[in-house]
Amino acid sequence: ASSLPMSIIIVGVGPAEFDEMIELDGDEVRISSRGHFAERDIVQFVPFRDYIDRRGNHILSMARLAKDVLAEIPDQFLQYVRSRGIKPQAAPNCTTSKPPSTLVPSVHSLQTQI
Repeated sequence: ASSLPMSIIIVGVGPAEFDEMIELDGDEVRISSRGHFAERDIVQFVPFRDYIDRRGNHILSMARLAKDVLAEIPDQFLQYVRSRGIKPQAAPNCTTSKPPSTLVPSVHSLQTQI
């Protein structure tokens, strides 16, 4: 799976010990299976209990959770495209012009319809 363009996010819920999930995350050591090492880190694991705000501020704790869960995704994406030699394409030429007036009704035409 580490050779595919994907990322895996795991949120551990409950009081269990998550030693295996932390190992699977692979931040410290690249994981291997049957002698084959993962091509790249594609797993992000966070234990939910680390984000429970004891003071009752659930919005801030959920924002921290979202930030930490998604933190590795950009680097994982870049690792994938760089390992495949994928280069970004040039952006198409975009002109900033006003939409045709026939598509956007004027205030006057809206007032006369009322």
